[in-house]
Amino acid sequence: MTSKVSVCQNAFDIYIYIYIYIYIYIYIYVYVYINISKHSLKFFLTETSGETNFTEFDGIATVDNIEIGHCDNINVKAKPKQDWEILKQRPTHIDWYTHNCVKTQHILKANLNNLKQHLNQTEGLHVLQRMNGCEWDDESNKVTGFIQYGYDGEDLLTLDLQTKTWTSPKAQADVKKYLTETDTRRTDLMKAFLMSECPDLLQTYVRSDKSFLERTERPSVSFLQKTPSSPVCCHATGFYPDRADLFWRKDGKEIHEGVEKGQILPNHDGTFQMSSELNVSLIKHEDWRRYDCVFQLSGLTEDIVSTLNKTQIQTNWGKKSQPFCPIGPVVGGAAGVVLLLVISGVLYCCWRNRNGEKQGNHTQSFQILFDCNNICYFSFRLPAC
Repeated sequence: MTSKVSVCQNAFDIYIYIYIYIYIYIYIYVYVYINISKHSLKFFLTETSGETNFTEFDGIATVDNIEIGHCDNINVKAKPKQDWEILKQRPTHIDWYTHNCVKTQHILKANLNNLKQHLNQTEGLHVLQRMNGCEWDDESNKVTGFIQYGYDGEDLLTLDLQTKTWTSPKAQADVKKYLTETDTRRTDLMKAFLMSECPDLLQTYVRSDKSFLERTERPSVSFLQKTPSSPVCCHATGFYPDRADLFWRKDGKEIHEGVEKGQILPNHDGTFQMSSELNVSLIKHEDWRRYDCVFQLSGLTEDIVSTLNKTQIQTNWGKKSQPFCPIGPVVGGAAGVVLLLVISGVLYCCWRNRNGEKQGNHTQSFQILFDCNNICYFSFRLPAC
């Protein structure tokens, strides 16, 4: 019995850890509609309680959906993620992030403890998340701010900056009084930061690192297939920016029948990847050359076209190895397969949102279920272990 409980707890810990990162990355790269004239500065903060092998607190900052820094309760000093010129020129920015990382950790910890007491959930593992930030349109100069809370994988509170009111989809509308930031004074301070200081920081980052944000990186494109009867996956990885398209053609014309298109996902190095599958089970061998995979990227004048060719397909079929989930090209030499799959964006898998996309709903939660069958599924609740 003890062994079973231990295994169950370890599995649940892994689900929680994956869920935290999937929440962050899916939101960053899938749920946000990206406009070339819009820029964003966002902060993703996560506090956990209960017995777990992972960090209690994590904070991630992004500019235009590119991670610029990270901190946690073990590594309190904020660490730059990318080669940002502004962070080299003004190291005081790192000190500012470090200070806010420590301060926010204490706030979220207190909030989580208050919520658990209020909901009578003092036992077990629980997660409180906060996402806040601002967007700036460099054409209209319009600025918008936002802040949302999530608890145990569900929406908790959202602040309307116009009316300075907090709303909750939960039945317990009084939950806001258990979060320290929801009092009138702190709400005013938060609005001032989101509508003034945050946009100023964002504009500084964009203007100082414009060449970095506007760079173009070509991808490598390859064909992947699990078994001879499986769909062929056209996979492009290593491209930047994420304004890209990938589709199949037959005789030079785009096709949709028998095609399953994946979403753009992040790699660990700040580039992106995407894939599109073609059902080849009914295609005659002599007709394969009539099909090609086309990759288009903003900033590239020419398409990258790859003609369907059986000799170019990569597969583990017939080999004595692990189930086919190629992660090497993206992950490199880092360790920890589960974490790598998450941070690299899950190289080969496409994702499906079973509940449909909600544009503008910033707080989403996920359960990840993947079986190396070419598809990663995300649902909106963690399993009861």
